[in-house]
Amino acid sequence: MDMQAGNVAGRLDEIVEEFADLEPRERLELLLDFAENLPLLPPHYQALRDAGENRVHECQTPVYMWVVLDDGRVQIHADVAEEAPTVKGFVAILVEAFCGAAPGDVLSVKSNLVSRLGLMDALGMVRMRGLNAIVSRVRSGVESALARS
Repeated sequence: MDMQAGNVAGRLDEIVEEFADLEPRERLELLLDFAENLPLLPPHYQALRDAGENRVHECQTPVYMWVVLDDGRVQIHADVAEEAPTVKGFVAILVEAFCGAAPGDVLSVKSNLVSRLGLMDALGMVRMRGLNAIVSRVRSGVESALARS
């Protein structure tokens, strides 16, 4: 999905709004809806995942993530264990918001994204730490991709 530069914050605000007035149970249901939209991992990355590369170790759930630049735009390829649909939903939100964005737009997103979504009541502290680690991985992936380009 391509986005115009600068739309990252706006898209995240839209997603946060979708979560804002929901009860914790409804937030979980919305997160599950997002999980269904996480693109499949391309075959090239499946082999790397199967070899154990690029796992987000801070997350208890098996999450594998590649952040690359394609024509100067951020692309995220991710795989999340099926038995963790809430984590998969969160990763799908990041993919939706960040893919096609300019690296600077991704890096300018505040680190409070997880709390802005209001997921603490629904998910608990341990999962929140894992989700924050996923956001950090995206940021460091963008920084590394910029350094290589």
